[in-house]
Amino acid sequence: MPSSPTHGSSDSKNTKASRLVDRLREAILSGELRPGTKINLDAVRRELDVSLSPLREALARLIAVGLVELHDNKGYSVAPVSLSNLAEITRLRVEFESLALSSAIANGDLSWESDVMRALHRLNRTERVAGDPATLEAWEHAHRDFHMTLIGGCGLPLLLNFCAMLHNLNDRYRRIFLVAQGGDRNVAAEHSEIAQGAVARDGTYACEKLREHILRTGTNLRARLSDQLQP
Repeated sequence: MPSSPTHGSSDSKNTKASRLVDRLREAILSGELRPGTKINLDAVRRELDVSLSPLREALARLIAVGLVELHDNKGYSVAPVSLSNLAEITRLRVEFESLALSSAIANGDLSWESDVMRALHRLNRTERVAGDPATLEAWEHAHRDFHMTLIGGCGLPLLLNFCAMLHNLNDRYRRIFLVAQGGDRNVAAEHSEIAQGAVARDGTYACEKLREHILRTGTNLRARLSDQLQP
């Protein structure tokens, strides 16, 4: 049928675009593309072997999640970082993730409970060694998976999108600036408290522990980065 090739072509294009977005997102989150730097479209296009059209589409999607900026007559640049930006991200994470967790506890099913404990176990078994970027990166991915699984049962897709965006923005600070350092506190115990409270359906306890966890992370990051970032 005539429509089949068109449909297949569209799917292939979408898949390529998604892969390109993922590649650029990872480059920004890891610091390969540094905050505030101009994005040279020709250089990126040659390096990734893509045409200009899908590259612009990918950058537009990254603008939508706060990782890239477009300036009139100046082109694209990686979104900058600052202490005020970190404080705003922390504040919004506290509000949005607490709301999402409360809804997940009220609405999540048995599969959600199992997924939460599985993600917790994977995170706690993922080694994080100061000075070893490979282990730090693996831990970051397991950490993000745990937090998103924790709130995944909320049944509110728009809220989940906001939370995912904020989590990426927050993790960029740790992945870029603290790559040579491991954990500075018993985060495994903090994660376990949140997860146990969630699957026990104790919303008050779990949400309070989540708020404390996010605020503590934000405070520690701010203290460590105060001499590296602009206000």
